[in-house]
Amino acid sequence: MSNQHLIVLDLDGTLLTDDKHISPYTKTVLNKAMEQGHLVMIATGRPYRASSMYYKELKLNTPIVNFNGALVQHPHDPEWGVYHTPLDLTTVHAIVEAMDDFTVNNILAEVMDDIYLHYEDRNLLDVISLGSPKLETGDLRNVLGQNPTSMLIHADEDHVADIRAHLSEVHAEVIEHRRWGAPWHVIEVVKKGLSKAVGIERVAQHYNIPTERIIAFGDEDNDFEMIRYAGHGIAMGNAINELKEMANHVTLSNEEDGVAVYLQKVLNL
Repeated sequence: MSNQHLIVLDLDGTLLTDDKHISPYTKTVLNKAMEQGHLVMIATGRPYRASSMYYKELKLNTPIVNFNGALVQHPHDPEWGVYHTPLDLTTVHAIVEAMDDFTVNNILAEVMDDIYLHYEDRNLLDVISLGSPKLETGDLRNVLGQNPTSMLIHADEDHVADIRAHLSEVHAEVIEHRRWGAPWHVIEVVKKGLSKAVGIERVAQHYNIPTERIIAFGDEDNDFEMIRYAGHGIAMGNAINELKEMANHVTLSNEEDGVAVYLQKVLNL
């Protein structure tokens, strides 16, 4: 594998250890890959404010996919473009209205790096407040005045399946919804047709990288599309079974430097 490859990294459960760090070994291997001319990028469900620290730590100079494809941009090159595909506000209002009939802990809407909380309860605050976003609390039908990048529905585990069933039954034509990994029982909603693969394809076309030279690593159900799209779709050892079944290869877990072990072997680093 001497040709230039595009290496795509999910963050949580993939690049990051369980304590949310990049291990020194993985960082060294990624640096070697970049020194040899390969491109390294991040594709995550996180907003930019909560992923920029890892982008900077790795000293990347590539576009980044955030919000599972709803936002794609190049932090160092404004001329590359900002591709923002938000949800329709009327759809969000309808979902909020419907949640009155379900048991939910909170509903959040994110407009780029601003957060709107439906309820004052802020159990997710430690997770969502990375990057010090602007926070506003109130009924989303009143305080949210523009199309949001994404929305999150936080519920107890026993209620997640029912909520997702409703979303699929009523809103399948206009939204995509995915479930966060444990311990957070959160449903993330973005506009129909969006996925990490959509953003990665845009980046790959820009750099003229064919799919057979894309290596993508993931662990959760928001990685399905990019693992299927990449010529080398790699599931982490800690990935959900459904992702392992569709992946081209299963590497070691995020706690065992699975990303670095695979790249070092396949790219001869």
